[in-house]
Amino acid sequence: MAWVSLMGLAAGICTTAAYVPQVLKTWRSRSTSDISLAMFLVMVTGVTLWIGYGIALRDWLIVGANAATLFLTGIVLLLKLRHG
Repeated sequence: MAWVSLMGLAAGICTTAAYVPQVLKTWRSRSTSDISLAMFLVMVTGVTLWIGYGIALRDWLIVGANAATLFLTGIVLLLKLRHG
């Protein structure tokens, strides 16, 4: 694997893993009052667009990293919508 691909993999892991603490905290506490609905709506939209971009380029690293991020941010968004 080329160094550019390794850098992309590391970036994908970091940006995806950054949401794990928020998902865990929100899941456990069921408290979403301090979470911005607008931010997560924009984030989910942006990540969905990144997935489309990755598919168009056939860059499965972009698709995979953003699919994982979409899963995590989607959980937080659903919890926000459910628990306000």
